[in-house]
Formats: sequence, structure tokens, C-alpha cells
Amino acid sequence: MTRPDEAAASSAVIVTVPQAEAVVGELRLRHTYDAPLGIPSHVTLLFPFVPAAELTDETEERLARLIGAAPAFDVAFVRPALWPELVYLEPDPAEPFARLTEAIAAEWPEYPPYEGEHDTVIPHLTVAESDDGSLLDEIAAGLAPHLPIELCVREAQLYVQGDDGRWRERRSFRLG
Repeated sequence: MTRPDEAAASSAVIVTVPQAEAVVGELRLRHTYDAPLGIPSHVTLLFPFVPAAELTDETEERLARLIGAAPAFDVAFVRPALWPELVYLEPDPAEPFARLTEAIAAEWPEYPPYEGEHDTVIPHLTVAESDDGSLLDEIAAGLAPHLPIELCVREAQLYVQGDDGRWRERRSFRLG
């Protein structure tokens, strides 16, 4: 998601994971920049997406059709994992998220995932960000006893960032 110091109001297509809030919600509020700005536990499908001021009914209908063509799927977040400066939960399977990301990015090639910063996009649910590796190790170790988190993914959400920097859900889209 957008860092608080970035000026342009953006949008993002995500899959919220409300079942994870009891396990990671407080950690996310303390250790991520997006949770305090209104983004719940989620897996990002495409960020950045169309700037908030440029979203149209036609854009939203295209997105609804694309997401509606994908079947609902079961997923479990079974283990914490680490990247430098990040603790996240791995979805199993990850492929349905990856397919949705690829489909949305193919429909809107002018908005590559994470502005094309990564060669490979790995679906994940961010729990904490920090330069302190020992803190991240501690957080990851504390998550294991609370996993797995299981759910059926039936929808994706379009979130928009307001002029105040806060994120709000604009619309939800049902998977087929």
C-alpha cells in the first residue's frame, strides 16, 4: 500500500482476510504503515491500481467481470515466513491469488503490480515490517501456535485512498 508521505490518492485491489484479525490485527496496527490508515488484514491483488480520482463506473464494471470470472476458493494461512524487514503469512494455495493478480495486471498493463518493482509477485499477508530482525523473528515465532487461519475466498475489494491518506473500501466484487 501507499506510504503515508506519498501525495497521490491511489487505489488497490485486495482480498481482505477478516479471519486473521484476531491473530494479526494488533500486530499490524503496531508494525505496518497501512493498518493504521484503514487497511485490514489482506492479500494484495494489484497495487497501485487506477488513481482514485480516475476510477469510473466502466473501470469498476470491467474489474467486476474479471473477478467474477474466477471461482471462489478455499485457502489456509499455515505458516509465518520472513523476508528482510517483513513477517508475512503464506497462503496455501497461493496460485488463485497469483492468477487474479496476473489477470488484473493483464487487463490494466499500465498498472504493473508494485509498479514493476518485483520480478515475481508472491501472494502474502503482511503481519509486520521492521528493520529489527530479532523483533521479526519473535513475531513470527509467536504466530505459529495460532495457525492455520482458514477461509473460503468469495470476494475481492477495491480500496481507495482519500486526500487524508486513509484507505476506505469503495466496492466489493464477488468471485464466480
